[in-house]
Amino acid sequence: MKNYVVLSEEVKQAKEQGKPVVALESTIISHGMPYPQNVQTAREVEQIIRDNGAVPATIALIDGKIKVGLTDDELEQFGNSQGVAKVSRRDLPYILATKQLGATTVAATMICAELADIKIFVTGGIGGVHRGAETTMDISADLEELGQTNVAVICAGAKSILDLGLTMEYLETKGVPVIGYQTDVLPAFYTRRSEYKVNFQADDVNTIAGTLKAKWDLNLHGGAVIANPIPEEYAMPEDEINTAIESAVKEAEEKGIAGKDTTPFLLGKIKEITAGKSLDANIALVKNNAVVGAKLAVELNKLA
Repeated sequence: MKNYVVLSEEVKQAKEQGKPVVALESTIISHGMPYPQNVQTAREVEQIIRDNGAVPATIALIDGKIKVGLTDDELEQFGNSQGVAKVSRRDLPYILATKQLGATTVAATMICAELADIKIFVTGGIGGVHRGAETTMDISADLEELGQTNVAVICAGAKSILDLGLTMEYLETKGVPVIGYQTDVLPAFYTRRSEYKVNFQADDVNTIAGTLKAKWDLNLHGGAVIANPIPEEYAMPEDEINTAIESAVKEAEEKGIAGKDTTPFLLGKIKEITAGKSLDANIALVKNNAVVGAKLAVELNKLA
């Protein structure tokens, strides 16, 4: 295992000094945003984590290694490279063996974070049960990973392109707590609210840190979803985003787009329909999640 995991100098020093570390995924850089916004956003998110008392560890696969923490050059390489593989649990061994550039999804980032003993991971939104999954069985590996890997995921809920009700049911079956940070309902990525209640509301990070410590002290394996709504000023009008989503889903069906190509296609189409407003919202919510994730990592570190 140690042969595969390489810590950046910053992350290695943080671990040696007992500082809190926050994992970040790389799919958002390679598949979630256009260049150069992707690299700029990645750097800004890393800085937000530093400013809030923790050390960022962006995770990616480079030359047969799991890099935990990227240099500035590596970030640039990722943001500017074509054909970067999108890596989930099933893809990890092959992409490492073939030494391809690989960007980690939520599931793969959780696995790599756990290998590096990092408990807190910040992302935009988790994957989930896709609309129509009762016939397609299209369910994100993120949910399965949350059921078995001891990493807490700070996100703005699940992307509203998904079936949020079925996603919550799946998480319940897997015993994954969904904790609303200062909210009693699941945020829907671009919007602050959905019709689905979270399992618990926590108004401060201390409560969440205590909950995570108790969960893992009891050997209750699996992660937790910390649902943190997009800031009010960046939230999109519900009607506007729902119309854009319906239109994008319809087009994906007509074009026969399925599997792991679905989310990138839908997000790109929604950005096009909303004239870029969805991308602005995406960037704002990731930065907001970074603030909460860093503060949570600091509190959890105190309890260690």
